[in-house]
Amino acid sequence: MSSIYPISRFFKQTLLLGIAVSVFLACESYHQADNQEALVENLYSTPIERDWEDIKRDGVIRMITRYSSGSYFLDHGIQAGFEYEMVQDFARVHNLGVEVVIPAPNQTAIELLQQGKGDLIADNYTITEERMKWVQFSRPYNIVDQVLVVSSEFGFVPKQINEIVGIPITIQENSSYYPVLKRLQAMGWDLVIDVVEEEQSTERILMDVANGYVLATVADDHILQASQRYMNGLVQGPVLTRDDPIAWAVRKNAPELEAQINAYLARHMWTDEQGNPKRSEFLNVLRKKYFQGSRPIADYFKPLNNQVNLGALSPYDSLMQQVGAEFGLDWVMLTAVAAQESKFDPQVVSWAGAVGIMQLIPRYSKHSSDSLLIPEVNIREGARILSEHREHYAYMDSLESWSFALATYNAGMGHVADARRIAMDRNTNPNNWLDVSQAFLKLMEPAFYEHARYGYARGIETVQYVQNIMNRYNTYQAILALSQQNSDQPRGILGFNTLGRGR
Repeated sequence: MSSIYPISRFFKQTLLLGIAVSVFLACESYHQADNQEALVENLYSTPIERDWEDIKRDGVIRMITRYSSGSYFLDHGIQAGFEYEMVQDFARVHNLGVEVVIPAPNQTAIELLQQGKGDLIADNYTITEERMKWVQFSRPYNIVDQVLVVSSEFGFVPKQINEIVGIPITIQENSSYYPVLKRLQAMGWDLVIDVVEEEQSTERILMDVANGYVLATVADDHILQASQRYMNGLVQGPVLTRDDPIAWAVRKNAPELEAQINAYLARHMWTDEQGNPKRSEFLNVLRKKYFQGSRPIADYFKPLNNQVNLGALSPYDSLMQQVGAEFGLDWVMLTAVAAQESKFDPQVVSWAGAVGIMQLIPRYSKHSSDSLLIPEVNIREGARILSEHREHYAYMDSLESWSFALATYNAGMGHVADARRIAMDRNTNPNNWLDVSQAFLKLMEPAFYEHARYGYARGIETVQYVQNIMNRYNTYQAILALSQQNSDQPRGILGFNTLGRGR
C-alpha cells in the first residue's frame, strides 16, 4: 500500500554552491554494503505475517529503535525520547502497551522488522529509495537537513564545502552521510573521508568532534541541535542536503498497521497549500522538548562525571545490585519494578497509601511509614516481598515464576488464585501466565467475579502491569549489553567520554 502522504514533495535535496543533486539517502543506515547484497536479500525478503489485528490481540506494539537522545533513552531510569513519546501516544490512542526493541550490534532494524521481532521502526528513519525496496514508509512527521559539523578546534566556521578541502571528515561507512561525501568527491571536490571501522552512532562521533579528537563529521540538523544541549565544541558548517523526510517504517505486508499510523500522523503533520509543513501542538511541544528547549536533553545524556552515583539504569543501581544479591533476585528486574511503581521517586505516596520507590503499604510492613520513605529500607522491603512471591511459584520456570510473582505483587495472592481457578475451569493451564492473564480479565465480569473467592479485580491493570515490567526488563537488558560493549573504553555508559581533553 502506498503512503497517503505526497512523499515526492519532500525529495528536494539540494547541495550548496549551486550544485543540485537528487539524493535518496538515510541517516544512520542499517543496510549492508553492496558486496553483501545477497545476505541482505536473504534477511529482508521474507517478512513474517503480522498486521494490526495481531497487534491489537496481543495488546502491545513493538518499537524498533536505537538508544540515542533523538529516539529513546533513560532519563534517570525513566524511559524517554522523541520517538518513544510519539509511539507511546499512538499506543495510548489505541489502548496498547509499548515494547522497545533495540538491535544488537550484529542486527539491523529491517531484519528485526521482517522477522516480526518488532512492528515498526521509529528511529529518525529517512525515506530512501533503497529502504523502500524492503519496507513501507508512513507519512513523514519530520523534515531535516544534513549538515557538516566541525570541531571548535578547527578555528573558524566554514560556510562552504571548499573551505574544508583536505580536512578529514570522520564518518561511518554504512551511514548515508558516506555516499553523500563520495558523490561530492566524484564531482571533483578534494574531500578526505576518514572511515571509522567500528559501529558508532552519529552522537558517538559528534562527541569525538566536541572533544577535539576528530575535526569534522556530518549529522542531521536536529541531532546536532540535541547534541549541542550537552556537548560543547560543536560548530555547524554548510548544509549538504535539504528537506530529508523522516517517517516510521512497517512491513510491506502490514497495510492495516500502516493505515492506522498514517491516520494518527495526519493529525500531527500536514502541508498547507504552498507545501509548507504544519505541525500539531503536541508535535511542536515534543520537538521543542527534545531538540530546542532550554533544558538539556536529559541529565542522563550529559557526560557522566558522576556515573557511579547515577548508574546505568537508575540512580539506585548499586543499591539494587546489593539488595538483589541478598535476596537472590535479578537486580535488573527489581529495577524494572521500581520504575513501574514510582519512577524512582522515594517520596511518592499513592492514593491507596502506598509509599516510596517500591510502593509499599505500611500496614503490611513491619516498618513505619516514615522509614519506608528511606530508599534503602523501601527497596529492601520490596525485594523481601517479591522474593517471597517468587518462592511461592518456585516450581515454575524463571519467566513464569516472575510473571506470577509480579501479578501477586500488584493484585495480591487471592486474586491470582482466583484467576488460576478460572483458567482451570476453562481447561487452560493455571501455571502458564498467558492463560492466566486471559482469566484475570474475566475477574472484571460479574458472571465470574461474583463466584470468585476474592471478588472483583481490575484484571486489565494487572495484565498490563506484568507486561510493562517484562517489556522494560528486556529493554534494560539491551541497554546494559550496549554498555558492556563499550566497557573497554574510558567512556560513559553510552560510549561517551567526558568533555575533558584527555583520552
